[in-house]
Parts: sequence; C-alpha cells; structure tokens
Amino acid sequence: MSRVIRVAAAQMGPNQKSSSRSEILQRMIALLEEGARQGATLVVFPELAFTTFFPRWLLDGEDLDSYFETAMPNPDVQPLFDRAAELKVGFYVGYGERTPEGQNFNTAILVAPDGQIVGKYRKIHLPGSVEPRAGAVYQQLEKRYFEYGDLGFPAFRTGAEWKDAIVGMLICNDRRWPEAWRSLALQGMELLCVGYNSAAYDPNGGDRESAELRTFHAQLVVQANAYMNACWAVAVAKAGNEDGSGLIGGSCIVDPNGLIVAQARTLDDEIITADCDLDLCLQGKTKMFNFEAHRRPEWYSRITGQVGVKEPEKVA
Repeated sequence: MSRVIRVAAAQMGPNQKSSSRSEILQRMIALLEEGARQGATLVVFPELAFTTFFPRWLLDGEDLDSYFETAMPNPDVQPLFDRAAELKVGFYVGYGERTPEGQNFNTAILVAPDGQIVGKYRKIHLPGSVEPRAGAVYQQLEKRYFEYGDLGFPAFRTGAEWKDAIVGMLICNDRRWPEAWRSLALQGMELLCVGYNSAAYDPNGGDRESAELRTFHAQLVVQANAYMNACWAVAVAKAGNEDGSGLIGGSCIVDPNGLIVAQARTLDDEIITADCDLDLCLQGKTKMFNFEAHRRPEWYSRITGQVGVKEPEKVA
C-alpha cells in the first residue's frame, strides 16, 4: 500500500502590528485553499502565525495579553478550522498560548483533516533574554514572555488520512538542537513539522550574521537532521519586512536523504508542495540509522547530564 501524502508548506509574508486578526486569518485561509487546490492534505504554517513576532518589543499589560490565545480554537481563529474541515485538510500552526493557570507558552498544534487536534507541542529551546539589551533597536525577549515547554518531545501517530504517519513537531530554535530531533526519531518519527520566525540579522547583537547566512543555516539544520533521523521535514517561515524588522524565508520540504525537494522563492505568502513517500524513511531507519543495531547510549550521558561546557584539564 502506498504511503504517500502530499504536504504543503504555507510560508507567510510579514504580519504587521497594524494588521487586523481578520486580515491575517484571510491570508491563512487563502494559503490553506491553495494548498488544498494543489492536492495537499496537510498544510504547515509558521510559528506565531496569527500575529506579528511580538517578542521583539518590551510589552506588558493589555498590549502583551492581546498576543495570546486562551483557547484553541477560539472565535477569532475558528474560520480557519472550519474551512480546513470543509476542505478535509489538516494543518500545523504556531501561536502564543495562555493556559487557564496563566502560564504562557510558544505553542504549536497538529490538526487532523476532520478538525480534531492530534497533538500539541510547547517550544523548549527559547532563545534571547529575560531583560532587554540596552541600546538594541529590536529585542529577542522570548525568555521573558514564555515559559520553557513542559510537554517534552512527543510524537503522534496519525490516522488513515495521513497513512498512519508518525509526526513530530518543533518550533523555530528547536530545529537547531539535534537532541530534539533524535528524541522524536526514537519514537519512529517519519515527518517533522517546524514553523519559525527567524530574524534576517543577528537577534542577539553583532554584525556577522547576514540574511543569506541565516537562511543557509536554517536550511542546513533541517537537511542534516532529516538525514540523520531518516525522516521528512517541513520547515516553514514567516518572512519579509515585519514592522521594520527583517525575517528570513527559505521555507523548504526535505526528504529523508537530506535533499530539498521544494523550496520557497519569495519573502511573501507562498505555497510549496511535495509528495512525501513515508516508506523512503526505511532506507535510513533500517540501515545507517538503525538505532537498535548501532546506538550506544551508555556513552551518551554527557548529553543529558551536562548544560555548560566542561573543558578537559591541561596536561602538566
């Protein structure tokens, strides 16, 4: 039986502070419809897709509260869920989550074609700082506004509409940490969805990271980790000039050999699609990256037992 599913990466151009929720949602629905028109049954949206990337500013009170969703779905985003269900298309989407207990997370959900939420992931590798950097035009304050994800790295077994695929989710900076991918791959992950809002400059200060270099790095980590974990990967940006701050594009779909099979060419709203044959994962999973045959976890304790670098002692 064929295990091919058509997946669409729904890159989004910038969401300005002045953009209304309904404007943004209509753009997302248009992307969803285009993905469905091209035959996709899974559409992957970016991180924090419903808003501008608000951690670049120092905010509090109602200004900050407006960027969080207290339920998912909710009346503001219900039209996206309704249209997806009509089209029988599922999706991944990132958003700012506020729990009933008042906790804030950078979150993504996976929604099946029947409209049911298959799973939820909360971003673990938060970049930036708690306090603003003096003199910086734009900040990176994710550590201030979000708590570290508390759900671990769960993989989810989907249904027949997605060929029973085992799907994992990450968000933005998570994609740079190989431990995250491997944790999912050890659950048999066949398809990884990751949305991002990555600055087109060094968000922590300095002038050594151009938009071109950051785009190269964004694709490099997806290609390398897709290969090393024998999975498909769909990495999707929010891109362009957002409130005067550049965001890279480079959205791509990568196969289990690490090859880019589809790539966005703009910094605007754009759909790219690929037919993802899940059985292509078997080459890596049963040979080079056959974990049961080749992993040696007894030597990996340093990875989980240590945070900072501990250099070896100097030889006398």
